[in-house]
Amino acid sequence: MDNIRELVIMVDDDLTSLTAARNNLTGKYNVATVPSGEKLFALLEKAMPSLILLDIEMPDMDGYEVMKILKSKEKTAHIPVIFLTSKIDPNSEIRGLNLGAVDYIFKPFSKDLLIKRIDLHILFEKQKKELLKHNLSLENEVDKKTKAVLELQNAVLKTVAELVECRDNVTGGHIERTQHYMRLLVDFLMEHDVYTDELTTWDIDLFIMSSQLHDVGKISLRDDILMKPDRLTDEEYEEMKNHTVYGMEIIKKIEESTTESEFLTYAAILAVSHHEKWDGGGYPFGLGGEEIPLMGRLMALVDVYDALTNDRPYKNAFSHEKSVEIIRNEKGTHFDPLIVDVFVAHEKEFKNVDVSKKSSIAAMNSRLYPAMTMVSNAVGARRGKEHGHTERMQNYLKILVDALSNKEEYEKEVSSWDTDLFVMSAQLHDIGNIAVSDNIFSKAGELTESEFESVKTHVDFGLKVIHQVKGHVEYMTMLHHAEALTGTHHEKWDGTGYPYGLRGKGIPLQGRIMAIVDVYDALTTDRPHRQKKTHKEAVEIIRNGSGTHFDPELVEAFLEFEGKFENMKIDALK
Repeated sequence: MDNIRELVIMVDDDLTSLTAARNNLTGKYNVATVPSGEKLFALLEKAMPSLILLDIEMPDMDGYEVMKILKSKEKTAHIPVIFLTSKIDPNSEIRGLNLGAVDYIFKPFSKDLLIKRIDLHILFEKQKKELLKHNLSLENEVDKKTKAVLELQNAVLKTVAELVECRDNVTGGHIERTQHYMRLLVDFLMEHDVYTDELTTWDIDLFIMSSQLHDVGKISLRDDILMKPDRLTDEEYEEMKNHTVYGMEIIKKIEESTTESEFLTYAAILAVSHHEKWDGGGYPFGLGGEEIPLMGRLMALVDVYDALTNDRPYKNAFSHEKSVEIIRNEKGTHFDPLIVDVFVAHEKEFKNVDVSKKSSIAAMNSRLYPAMTMVSNAVGARRGKEHGHTERMQNYLKILVDALSNKEEYEKEVSSWDTDLFVMSAQLHDIGNIAVSDNIFSKAGELTESEFESVKTHVDFGLKVIHQVKGHVEYMTMLHHAEALTGTHHEKWDGTGYPYGLRGKGIPLQGRIMAIVDVYDALTTDRPHRQKKTHKEAVEIIRNGSGTHFDPELVEAFLEFEGKFENMKIDALK
């Protein structure tokens, strides 16, 4: 099968060019030549080529018109087309590329250049097909968990959350806010080394997402109870309490029809235990102290805090200060004392949460997020990057973005970003690497010039992937960041980078930021062709790259906070 030659069709009304192309390519490809667009379409009914060489200037039907027809038909839209022209006209080149051409070659062409360009684009098309095959096999390779989460998100989170929100006009905002608060609380517990032995065994992202289902049992409550504007009677309150058990039972039923277990385990625990109290006075089981699962004890606090600080049908919202005081007074009775201490120590951060930023939570719960994480980890593994690369990159970006938010020149632009979305989108910056050959990434020595050219194609391929994703998701802000990061993180301040040779502030800020953190992580991590450098060595390399590789002002910000980069690296090794 490897000996079967690829078919290349050349379309040109110039017999000399057709003859030259046939003579140059016949030794490597099966070559068919036709003198017009009309003849091309007749041939395409009989044979499908791997690539088309298309002259622009032809009578009757020029190359642009032929291209439009090719791209309009499903059968031929995927065929890579290289335009041939004798005119050096940037506007014509842009027009052709906009129509979908993969490349331009100016006549008269050299044999070596022609073959190299054809080789590259045929390889590129093969790699695209390999990617499609890879996506189809993700369930058996790296996507078992992602597929399960996708099934759950589509079949459970979206449908069930919408049903609950429709029945309770408070719940929608409540679900979103409690996710923000839960993320803060978990982060602060880790910071204070409280319950870290257990927290580090959780998939925190799955846990946060599963918290959406903590009140799913309310679906089973009567409207006259759920929406009653006054306090409930004792009988009504007893019925309301049953929503915890109803929630657990609903989740157990869901579990019967899916392979996912971890996500549903979190959700079931949260649903049934978030109204238990530390002193045993809660419901539904009257558990006390550490008999209550840690997940339920966390949910209890953020659930009550949100209820206190927001209007309910039966009461007006309390101030943040009064709400904190109520929680403080219920330390050791309603709430776990250690969790209360951490909450009180950081209560101002809870007050300052901007719950208007719905896009961050929405994006995390979108179908894209879990798949994005899985694919980015898979791509990192192909490049010889150990587990944790994605997390480190995101943490480094947070440090640098926080630093820039306090600098006058960058404050306006950075503050306009949803930082969570920006950081999340960074997972896609090297997605195009999935189309680069494994033997290049695993090579122990330096790459040859042709191998490096192949590596550089990952930028274009990554952009194509993101453009395709754009047609299927609504979270365009994240994809805007992903597009900028993917397309420009290999550009250099002095204009010697790729793929566009952008320079200075012509490089989007996202790409200039990513350039620094990407290089820092690459330098301080082992790779197949070299051992990692120390933090100090990496810092010195970045310092020396100021004004050539990197934005000088961003390097200053990095140097100001490089200690945090080192501490994060040390923490990751513990």
